[in-house]
Amino acid sequence: MTIPLIKRYLIALDRYKFIGIGIFALITGGSCIVAIMPSPPSAVSYEGWAALSVTTPPKVFSETGGEIQQQGVQQLTEPNLLAENVIKATAIAVGATPKEIQENSKVELEGVGKESPVPSHVLVFYKDDDPEQAGKTVEVLMQKMIEQSRLINSGRLQAIIESIEKRSAEAENELKQAQEELETFNRIEGAALALAEDNSLLAQISANKQQQRQLQQTLEGIESQMASLQSRLGLTADQAYTNSALSADPTIAGLRGQLQQIETQIKLLTSQGYRDQHPNVQELQRQQRTYEAMLGQRAAEIVQGNGLGEALTSPQIRADSSLDPARKQLADTLVSLSTQRDTLQDQLETTDRIGQELLKDYQQIPTKQLEQVRLTQQFQLKQDFYNRLQASLIDAKAADAETVSYLTLDQGPGVQQKGGKESTNPIVILAGGTFVGLIAASGVILILAILDSKLYAAKEIQQLLAQHDVPVLAELPVVMSIDPDLGQTGILLKSSSPYLEVYERFRSKLCSGENKSLKVVLIASTVNGEGKTTTAYNLAIASAHAGKRTLLVEADLRSSSQAHFHQVTPEPEAKTQPLPYYGSKSACIQLVPNIENLYIVPSPGPQKQAAAILESREFQRLITDARGRFDFVVIDSPALSLSNDTLLLEPLADGMVLVTRPGYSEKSILNMAAQELTEAEPSPLLGAIINSADTSIPVSATEVEEDIELEYEDEDEDAFEDEELEEQEEPIPTGATRS
Repeated sequence: MTIPLIKRYLIALDRYKFIGIGIFALITGGSCIVAIMPSPPSAVSYEGWAALSVTTPPKVFSETGGEIQQQGVQQLTEPNLLAENVIKATAIAVGATPKEIQENSKVELEGVGKESPVPSHVLVFYKDDDPEQAGKTVEVLMQKMIEQSRLINSGRLQAIIESIEKRSAEAENELKQAQEELETFNRIEGAALALAEDNSLLAQISANKQQQRQLQQTLEGIESQMASLQSRLGLTADQAYTNSALSADPTIAGLRGQLQQIETQIKLLTSQGYRDQHPNVQELQRQQRTYEAMLGQRAAEIVQGNGLGEALTSPQIRADSSLDPARKQLADTLVSLSTQRDTLQDQLETTDRIGQELLKDYQQIPTKQLEQVRLTQQFQLKQDFYNRLQASLIDAKAADAETVSYLTLDQGPGVQQKGGKESTNPIVILAGGTFVGLIAASGVILILAILDSKLYAAKEIQQLLAQHDVPVLAELPVVMSIDPDLGQTGILLKSSSPYLEVYERFRSKLCSGENKSLKVVLIASTVNGEGKTTTAYNLAIASAHAGKRTLLVEADLRSSSQAHFHQVTPEPEAKTQPLPYYGSKSACIQLVPNIENLYIVPSPGPQKQAAAILESREFQRLITDARGRFDFVVIDSPALSLSNDTLLLEPLADGMVLVTRPGYSEKSILNMAAQELTEAEPSPLLGAIINSADTSIPVSATEVEEDIELEYEDEDEDAFEDEELEEQEEPIPTGATRS
């Protein structure tokens, strides 16, 4: 079987051969014109040339210079030698434009290979119409390339120097910052670290501990003495201070004496029988109160509430201020010891605080030492890095002074004459034009073949139907039955036709399995010319030959009837009065004279109101009645792309068969129809057939003649069939309404 693309291309080649011939003729004609045109005279030009040799660079003493020399020799490439600065400098020197220098200059490197990536010679060329200009330009180019060789290394060194200087400034700032951090740390923590180094801090901590112990011992002795004195006096240190101060004050002593005298006088008067209301007693009591107030005020001034924030009463003041000399001496000693104890406690607290600080400083010594080491190392690293940068800067500047060019003049400059371009061979032009014409014509035809929406191969139709899960019921061959008067019909006219077996297999497959009870089948196609009418006729003929009482209904009312091939024609009034025609079964259903069991309802078309007729009560009653009176009914419907008549007929049938044909079926239309029919619930589509497949069965001329010469011989049989099909009801008059 032919590959679908090749078959499509061959069909397109036949359809568009004139377009291909036109394109081929146009390109071939153009090549002929170009071939016979005289070639322009070749212009004479001059080429200046010079040879430069690559020399070994002299020995250098700087480390950077040696590295740059090794890399610089490898930079002798054509892009570097013909760099933009070389082109511009040469153009200025010779009075030309940079574009002219760029287009006419050329450099060739000799001696470059796998073993030696460095060239041994550099050849410089420049082409110009003026020999003097060519020689002058190539000489300037040579000088600029020699200078460029030196500048390659010099430029690299300048970049290195600038980079080092920039980094040196940053390194210097970092070095200064590290030095300042180290100096600040030593200024703050240096003394403590020095004490830690000579163990002075440990000695201070030990002396502090010894001093604390001495103060503690002294304090314990004083507290023992104070406890003994407090036990003997029955007074605390604060009470002893109060008693001693009050006993030592003469004012307190005088006020106490006055109070004693007044109290003595009051007792005497009371003992003599004076009452408290007596004026003398009251006067003495007033004086007593006055002296007691003065005594309390004076005591408050001396001891300020005995030092405890409490107000002293008169009896308490008199009792506290009456110490004898011995007890007063003991009280003074207790007060002195209390003062000495407080002083020692303050000294002990101060000594303990100093000890804690010394101990804290001693504990932080390792951390401070580590911080000092870190800052010192950081400063040293910054200093070493800065020193290396300075050394590299000095080395790079020395290498810049040692930079030389690697190119020296070897030969030239010289000038030689160059001829123009050779003319092209006309035969080569003609051959090339012919080849291009063939390729272009074939390409255009191939593009037209790809853009063609028709399906030219059965395999293409099968693939499209498979995408929508539509089964292929049969691939029917081309029926070669030709009558000189009727033309090619494709309709089987004889029961012995070799094609009958193909359609019988198609009928058997259609009416098998789930479709075993299939009775009314609708034959449809997407476009005209796909052979749906031929398929409907041949399917009905195959059914009739199988012994089935078969009815073929021509429901394509937009086209003329094809029943005349079987010597059947519709009633004369059917075209003008279609509804009465379908209402009378004896008028519309006709027996085929030369095929047993086959009946046809010829189409009265073409009709303008085809859809209205198909929706009429008369037509639908015809199909309903035929379902009960015939074993198999085949309905030939219009193309789906032309009208909706097929969709009106679909509810009357048990299923639909879609007819396709290579070379006629449109891809987009068939794809849309298959999608719409398969998506319907339930799907009316039983399957599809591929009409006019590649395989055909030849039919002899004798068989054709026998098919055409068949005639009815028994008039009584016709009358009998007509009487059998006649309806019991009255005919529907012309113009009856449809449902």
